[in-house]
This record gives sequence, structure tokens and C-alpha cells, in this order.
Amino acid sequence: MSRKPSPAKRPAVKPKRRAQQPKKKQANVLDLAVAALPVSEATLHKITVWGITGVAVASALGVATLFGVPGIIGTAVAEGIGRAGFRVEDVAVSGIKRADKETVFDYAFGPKSQAMPLVDLEEVRGKLMTIGWVADARVSRRMPDTLVVQIVERKAAAVWQHQGQLMLIDSEGVLLEPVSAEAMPDLPLVIGDGAYAQQPAYQQLLDAAPALKPLVKAATWIGNRRWDLSFNTGERLALPEGEAAAAKALKKFAELDGADRLLGRGYLKFDMRDPSRLVVRMPGQAAPKQIETASVSE
Repeated sequence: MSRKPSPAKRPAVKPKRRAQQPKKKQANVLDLAVAALPVSEATLHKITVWGITGVAVASALGVATLFGVPGIIGTAVAEGIGRAGFRVEDVAVSGIKRADKETVFDYAFGPKSQAMPLVDLEEVRGKLMTIGWVADARVSRRMPDTLVVQIVERKAAAVWQHQGQLMLIDSEGVLLEPVSAEAMPDLPLVIGDGAYAQQPAYQQLLDAAPALKPLVKAATWIGNRRWDLSFNTGERLALPEGEAAAAKALKKFAELDGADRLLGRGYLKFDMRDPSRLVVRMPGQAAPKQIETASVSE
């Protein structure tokens, strides 16, 4: 039996590998964002360093606030932070119109060390609140080197006259500053010892008779117990003691003036210390005239 010769084996051919193309480097999103910023890499580096330093200082301030600056060690740390650039070099003040700016700056800078961690914001605010014109003050830090002071000022509501001296006061009776007679603003005048402290009650009294309020030129605090009102038409009105009684009497007088036109008719004085009757005095009159007020509506 014959056999056919086996076919010759062909050598195995390995498949050719395609040449690998060099991989394109994918752009990092962060790199693209940085490249898009309108600052140089050096500037960005500085911002980053300041940011990290700011966080560290903020943490130090938080610890100091929580535990207090502990003696010499804590003060030394705070001074070290100050030497790193976190010191008060400037004070940014807003809201000042009448208060003395130099006093505000002096209180903000203070005589003590100006390392930021050692600045007591509440202490600075407390000093600012002693200035007459200051109704409120807010103090904050603006890193790395600025204290920000925001002032809310009081408004003058009247002029207090006492022993020949004139002083501006606000609606709460707070003394603001002296004023000369030549520079006195167009404000109501309150006269008498302690009259400035009665300013809130005086404002409530005038609110009882809004129609008369613009006609009142001055108010005199008599014997530390009651008011006499002077009108710009020249008359004077004596009111009773006690806030409620005075308000009731003034309201009745406003009603009488609205009905019979009392002001501007030449009377010298009106007396309502007894709210049930109005006593009037004319120039050259031998005896004052009494007008019953009981019929006037309450």
C-alpha cells in the first residue's frame, strides 16, 4: 500500500503589527482653566500663597477668639503673624459726616500692637460708641492689613439751651456738640436744667398735636416737672405736670385753636395747668380771662 507523501508544512507567518501612533497628550481641564485666566503664573502663585497664608491666619484668629491669646506664647505667635504682613496699616472709614474723623482714626489704630490677631474689635467698637455723634459702629478685619469701620451717625433734633450755652441733641436726648448762636440750625429749642434728658418725652408730647408742632419755637422745662411752650407767633402756653395730662391739655388747646383761632390774636399767655379750663392773658388786661374747656371733645 502505497502512501502519498505528506504535504510539506509551511512556516507560520506572524501577523504584522501596525506601528503604534504616539498618544496625544490630553489637555488637563485645570491647565486649560489656568491658561484662560488673565493673570500670569507668577501672579497666580502669589495669590495661592496668600490664600493659604490667609487660611492659616484665619485659623489662628479663630483659635485666639475661642481660647484667648494665652499669655506670652500666644502674643508671640500673634506678633509673628503680624511680622508676616498681617498688621494694621490702614483704616477704611465710612459713614462720617459730623463726627470727628481724627478721633475715629485714633480709636481704631490705638496705642497697642497692631498685629491683626491682637486687635480687639469689640474694644475698638466700644471706644467709637463714646463719640457723641456715633449711634452705631461696626468694626471688621480686611486681610491682610486693613480695619474696616462703618459708622452710623445720630441726627440733630433740637438745640438745648442751658446757662447761656447751646448744645445740639438728638431725638433721644444725647448730647452731640456745642453750637454758637450765629450757627444755630433751624431746630426746636429746649430750655432748662435737664431739659435735654426729656427730649423723648417732649417728642411724644408734640405728637399729641401734630398741627401745632411746626408752630412751636421753644419749650422750657420748668422746675424739672412740666413744660411751657413758646410759639413763633409770640404766645406762651403753660402745661400741667405729668406726660398724660400734658398731652391731653395740648390736644385740647389744638382743638380750641382750630375752632377759634387763638394763636396770632395778640394774647400773651395761655395757661392750661388745670386741663378743665384755659386761662388767657391779653396785654394790659387787669385780670386773666378763663375759658371752660370741659365741653371740648376728648
